[in-house]
Amino acid sequence: MQSPLWAGALSLVLIHSETGCRHAAQQAAKILAHLAEDETMEAQTRALCERASERLSCEAQN
Repeated sequence: MQSPLWAGALSLVLIHSETGCRHAAQQAAKILAHLAEDETMEAQTRALCERASERLSCEAQN
């Protein structure tokens, strides 16, 4: 497990949620997309990371 990446993604998601910061959403989306590519992780967790990444990417553009 990549704990620092998980912690960074969670921190950025919270920053975005609390402040609406688009940059935080973009950065969280990038980290989550990277985590979604980790083939050692179970499929459901990878799918969740991918969904969250896509949603955050859309929010960062609006």
